[in-house]
Amino acid sequence: MGVPAFFRWLSRKYPSIIVNCVEEKPKECNGVKIPVDASKPNPNDVEFDNLYLDMNGIIHPCTHPEDKPAPKNEDEMMVAIFEYIDRLFSIVRPRRLLYMAIDGVAPRAKMNQQRSRRFRASKEGMEAAVEKQRVREEILAKGGFLPPEEIKERFDSNCITPGTEFMDNLAKCLRYYIADRLNNDPGWKNLTVILSDASAPGEGEHKIMDYIRRQRAQPNHDPNTHHCLCGADADLIMLGLATHEPNFTIIREEFKPNKPKPCGLCNQFGHEVKDCEGLPREKKGKHDELADSLPCAEGEFIFLRLNVLREYLERELTMASLPFTFDVERSIDDWVFMCFFVGNDFLPHLPSLEIREGAIDRLVNIYKNVVHKTGGYLTESGYVNLQRVQMIMLAVGEVEDSIFKKRKDDEDSFRRRQKEKRKRMKRDQPAFTPTGILTPHALGSRNSPSSQVANNPRQAAYEMRMQNNSSPSVSPNTSFTSDGSPSPIGGIKRKAEDSDSEPEPEDNVRLWEAGWKQRYYKNKFDVDAADEKFRRKVVQSYVEGLCWVLRYYYQGCASWKWYYPFHYAPFASDFEGIADMPSDFEKGTKPFKPLEQLMGVFPAASGNFLPPSWRKLMSDPDSSIIDFYPEDFAIDLNGKKYAWQGVALLPFVDERRLRAALEESTLICVIYTLHFLDVPPELCHGIQGKFSLDEEAILPDQIVCSPVPMLRDLTQNTVVSINFKDPQFAEDYIFKAVMLPGARKPSAVLKPHDWEKSSNGRQWKPQLGFNRDRRPVHLDQAAFRTLGHVMPRGSGTGIYSNAAPPPGTYQGNLYRPLLRGQAQIPKLMSNMRPQDSWRGPPPLFQQQRFDRGVGAEPLLPWNRMLQTQNAGFQPNQYQMLTGPGGYPPRRDDRGGRQGYPREGRKYPLPPPSGRYNWN
Repeated sequence: MGVPAFFRWLSRKYPSIIVNCVEEKPKECNGVKIPVDASKPNPNDVEFDNLYLDMNGIIHPCTHPEDKPAPKNEDEMMVAIFEYIDRLFSIVRPRRLLYMAIDGVAPRAKMNQQRSRRFRASKEGMEAAVEKQRVREEILAKGGFLPPEEIKERFDSNCITPGTEFMDNLAKCLRYYIADRLNNDPGWKNLTVILSDASAPGEGEHKIMDYIRRQRAQPNHDPNTHHCLCGADADLIMLGLATHEPNFTIIREEFKPNKPKPCGLCNQFGHEVKDCEGLPREKKGKHDELADSLPCAEGEFIFLRLNVLREYLERELTMASLPFTFDVERSIDDWVFMCFFVGNDFLPHLPSLEIREGAIDRLVNIYKNVVHKTGGYLTESGYVNLQRVQMIMLAVGEVEDSIFKKRKDDEDSFRRRQKEKRKRMKRDQPAFTPTGILTPHALGSRNSPSSQVANNPRQAAYEMRMQNNSSPSVSPNTSFTSDGSPSPIGGIKRKAEDSDSEPEPEDNVRLWEAGWKQRYYKNKFDVDAADEKFRRKVVQSYVEGLCWVLRYYYQGCASWKWYYPFHYAPFASDFEGIADMPSDFEKGTKPFKPLEQLMGVFPAASGNFLPPSWRKLMSDPDSSIIDFYPEDFAIDLNGKKYAWQGVALLPFVDERRLRAALEESTLICVIYTLHFLDVPPELCHGIQGKFSLDEEAILPDQIVCSPVPMLRDLTQNTVVSINFKDPQFAEDYIFKAVMLPGARKPSAVLKPHDWEKSSNGRQWKPQLGFNRDRRPVHLDQAAFRTLGHVMPRGSGTGIYSNAAPPPGTYQGNLYRPLLRGQAQIPKLMSNMRPQDSWRGPPPLFQQQRFDRGVGAEPLLPWNRMLQTQNAGFQPNQYQMLTGPGGYPPRRDDRGGRQGYPREGRKYPLPPPSGRYNWN
């Protein structure tokens, strides 16, 4: 489903689920940045046990950000990822577990969406490059001004896919990062860290959910564990509800639509490449000291409290006079299932159901009206009752015609309002708008980076008038910039695309007119609507998809090879007779290998990430699978306005043909057999599973080499890394979707006025922190004036400069004893510091609060034994000179590291005067 649309609908309907994060910022003393001490109590009035990171949501904005300059090379990308994780960690401050999951090979059902995204990205990238070059040539031919074009290697974001060298380097860097933090950051003390990199199959969020499901099935699991999951995808909300854990919170960056982006040619804000005029950049500040400042502040984080969403849903879904016992957990499962109909990553949404049109509310109302006839709930522990689903869908089908007609009326009404608005703005537009230093500013905004103060306003106005008089070829309504050049505001001939009658995309289906079903199947599937056999096949595939998706959310991947073989969905009125359709899946299927997935999702333009022998299959005209890699493809707008909203009509990959073509150039792989042993539950906060030690393990008293040239090696390591495997279950095992015995529901958050349909003129605002009764600190005007005089302006040490907390800044950091006897795994693990036997009682910070005033560390159950052991520990006397972001500098320069892409990262180490300064 569309993430912005769903989040917008959810936040408007259930506003109290959102809580603003309270975030402590690093302090600076004498030019030295002091990192946040995450071992202290959480300022959000809550203590989290486990933090799960869906890493792909971190990797993408750190490697190719939209609102700040991109990192110069792969090393800066890694440091930016470290910074992002540090910031999240300082907000959440988990006390037991940090789980970092990177997307591995996805199920085939997801690979089709990945294929569409990557082909689109490649096509849009090439089109943007051509358009950028065309506009540049036009501007320079007219005498316009543009900064010199930077010659740098283009970062192909398609490399963020399992099997590439980039993902392998990322895993190595994260292992180093984890070891560094466990050794030096007091907030990571006693923390268990799990890294599931791209070599482990499965999507990141589903690997996390699989871990939670399997731990819930263990006898030592704490049913009151407080989980916090980081990610921006809408399906994380569904996944969190599907766990039936009473304490589940999602942290994500606050969604702010229409963020300004700089022009790709002149690097100025306010216009796109196609509208660039090649005007000189205005000076920012008296000495242009704000030239590199960005108009966007650092993104803020928010919490989504799923326990509050459960309160909303319990009240909304509660029904009286049911012929069966009401169960709120089963009702929530049905709500999650109904949300699948408005779109997900594996199935297209039904034509009659759009989130922005209130489709979920419509489904809930139909569900509450029909559930009395169904005799029970739609789902149970991830399995679907198709007979009951059929009743719901046929009820939706009865109103499909009216939905399409109302949609057309709403669109026509919206276009009329927009046309009237444009006419009104054109009529009310002032004849002359001063710009530059004479540009009007809102009261109190004169100190903004874009504002300037005229030393002699009278002289500036005279010069502007003289420039206007000396330019007879310019319209009298044209405004000017500070240097006298014409401004694009006013005086420019209207382009055809700016006219009042904007062309609308052609719609041959016309769902609002009679015969819409026949036209739909003819245009979308190229078959006649009377072809009952084909329609039945489409519906059966869609029903299989619904069963597969729900099973995927509640039980894990039912089949790695299943996928929906069509680009479009059927109508709700076609769901007749689905009760008899089979919903079983082939057992024992295996995921693609990483390189096989690359062949399935990559366009030929990204073939440089593949071995040369396989790369030829994507471009050689005589290749047996050349039809899988079209150079161009059609995009069906499907009633939408923009290309990114349309459907990419790419051919589906035939798995058998693909494997047959790859067999001719098979790569030799070495498979290692690992022997796993059981993890004692008292070792890692009750976590159970199996472990083994591999050849590349990080062991105590061994140097951990840094994979990033600018960061130092870890010479005094007390961390051990192992291979971890989740508890195993039989293939037909069913994880029960219930709240576990002993789980305590959190205290009710919602007040009576939260259930009101309207705000009655009150503007709702997210609360600060998890405590409703918290009184925010208030500063009066005098305090703000004082801060304005004291706080320096324009200060900063770079956007990728605070990657790691300096080890020397932490006081009282205890040196951990080195482990000996590494010959055998049992002997190695027996020498680790045992934590208190974890028998399932809730953590102490959920029973009583600890004193915040003295800054004491919370007495966690697994810390009790450590208190007696700490007496024998000696303070860590090892100190090193701090480097960039707090890392001590490397003592040697291991240059020549291969770069990005595979042909080699041909960039030198950053100079001392650059963004990184470690001298």
